[in-house]
Amino acid sequence: MIKSMTGFASLTREDERVTIGVTLRSVNHRYLDLQLRTPTALAELEPQLRALVQRHAGRGRVELSVQVQLRQPPPVQVEINEAFLSAIGTALGQARDRGLLQGALTPGDLLRFPQAFTIKEQSLDQDPALAAHVASMALKAIEEALVALDAMRTREGEFLAQDLNRRRAAVAEMVDGIARAAKDGEAALIARLGERVRELTSEFQLEPAAVAQEIVRTAARSDISEEVVRFRGHIGQWGILSESAEPCGRKLDFLLQEMNREVNTMGSKADGLQVSELIVAAKAELEKMREQVQNVE
Repeated sequence: MIKSMTGFASLTREDERVTIGVTLRSVNHRYLDLQLRTPTALAELEPQLRALVQRHAGRGRVELSVQVQLRQPPPVQVEINEAFLSAIGTALGQARDRGLLQGALTPGDLLRFPQAFTIKEQSLDQDPALAAHVASMALKAIEEALVALDAMRTREGEFLAQDLNRRRAAVAEMVDGIARAAKDGEAALIARLGERVRELTSEFQLEPAAVAQEIVRTAARSDISEEVVRFRGHIGQWGILSESAEPCGRKLDFLLQEMNREVNTMGSKADGLQVSELIVAAKAELEKMREQVQNVE
């Protein structure tokens, strides 16, 4: 199945406890290259996320970004700096002994010392139930985004398939034209050689059987039947690969290399009017197909 490697998907899912945003982008790449941008709270999910992406994408550079925002302020934790307060108490005691200070230290006095307390927001790790809820919700949102990304890549692939099939049919017609032109060229070559032999026979004593064999060997060197048969086989293989459920981009790229090699061989062997023109046109069309195949998963 021809599927594009280019796609985009973005969605947001929320409930009364959390809002989760997921963004997916994919572009061309020789292999599957996954780039993850997730909050620390979801770091343990990375193996699951990679496996999840691999079920939907076989090739391409995929960027997955996940944002998590709690709908309710997280509880805070206040810690007392015991060492600092002990030092303050000692200093204040010495001040009282000298008559420099009177009265007890009030809570308001302590709040004037920022070093006295440490205020921390509780992380998801400290709330296992909330952490599990966020992880489950994030996985479901990412799965939905991957389905949307896959749908977009499939739609793009349909357009690629239409263009590639049209070009494949055009190249197949060109090769048929090359085969006909080469056959005509081979007949013309044999005729020219025969005429030349008749001219030489009047001047030299030549063995007719040996001359005939040499003419056949010379004509055979311009025969492109094998290349045409192999090229048609590649055309048939293209249809099998493009309709398979497996990613086929790399296989199609290799197949195009083989098709281009056959056309080059035809150009070097065939003799006939329009052969060169058709060879150039076929190679140009194959190059356009190769450029398009770089977008196929």
